[in-house]
Amino acid sequence: MRRAALIAAMLCAGQMAMATGPAVSERPVQRGGNVVQKPLVLQPGGAIARPAPSAAQEEARERGGLFQSLRPLFRSKRVESEGRASKRARRRGAVCGDLAIQGEAIGKVPGRIRGCGVKDAVRVRSVSGVALSQTSVMDCKTAGALKTWLENSAKPALARKGGGLQSLRVAAHYACRTRNNQKGAKISEHGKGRAIDISGFKLANGSEVTVLRGWNAAGTSKALRRMHRDACGPFGTVLGPNADRFHRDHFHFDTARYRSGSYCR
Repeated sequence: MRRAALIAAMLCAGQMAMATGPAVSERPVQRGGNVVQKPLVLQPGGAIARPAPSAAQEEARERGGLFQSLRPLFRSKRVESEGRASKRARRRGAVCGDLAIQGEAIGKVPGRIRGCGVKDAVRVRSVSGVALSQTSVMDCKTAGALKTWLENSAKPALARKGGGLQSLRVAAHYACRTRNNQKGAKISEHGKGRAIDISGFKLANGSEVTVLRGWNAAGTSKALRRMHRDACGPFGTVLGPNADRFHRDHFHFDTARYRSGSYCR
């Protein structure tokens, strides 16, 4: 009984201490600066009476220091305005429902021979910030495959060369013709808006890596072969210098699909 009474008395004392609480709560003092936090005073009812700002805090407020957003410290209003204008421009120029694919929708492109033409074509000028040397007509599936390849392979492969990839040299895009322009051959995927040929890669420093000269060159062979290999998947057909005499100087990418999987040479 005596032990139970002692425990009850201790609990009662603890509850009373919690109810009243200390009159003053010491906050940690800020280190490495000139501003020292004053203690917070508890008013009746538990409300906190916050101390008035010190002279140093008032001065910091006027300078836009402690109490001002960090945003203006790093970006001026002019830079922010230009950023918003750029974003609006990207929205206006986006095609295929993707901000990364910039160009214009041109709709149906009729073919002059049977089997050619594109139902919902777009004319693309840049993809993922990489410009095309000429605006290129294709369908959205092909534009999407180009984006995937650029982001996952081409840009990383050339990231440490000449400041990185700036633009693609497009050798061919939509053209109503047969494969390799051979008489009697099937209609090329170029004639269906599903293909693009790339012959070179311009870097930020103005230099260019070409498929013809760079495929076997010591400084660029590894990057070009990586890009060729990684295109197999996003694209259904990938042809390069080792495929045949028609592709010695460029990569041919198209989005044709085969039951056996991608065709890559």
